[in-house]
Amino acid sequence: MAKIKRDGVLREANCTEELLAMRDSLDVLGGKWKLMILRFLTNRTHQVIHFKKMQREIEGISAKMLSKELKDLEVNLLITRKVQDTKPITVAYSVTEYGKSVLPVTETLVQWGLNHREKIIESI
Repeated sequence: MAKIKRDGVLREANCTEELLAMRDSLDVLGGKWKLMILRFLTNRTHQVIHFKKMQREIEGISAKMLSKELKDLEVNLLITRKVQDTKPITVAYSVTEYGKSVLPVTETLVQWGLNHREKIIESI
């Protein structure tokens, strides 16, 4: 079971608290694109990443959807948006330190996805 800290006391979370935490997590990270965007930015921490670069390299995402998901990730403190002093004005995106806390989740999902794909291919 997971641990929860309430009033300075650390204890095991009960099932209801775990399910609530799962719902909170899915509200922030759920959907088709958010984890992919976070993984994309995490894999490119030493690069300046602009909107168009993400739109080009994250296959299948529309500009409207990318804009919406970036705003959601910024509101939840997982990414930062920095307006650069260029002409024309450009905006760079990066993962925050807090956003990096999602890395173990994406690592686990990536590994599970690779294993699952292999298992399915083997079963054909």
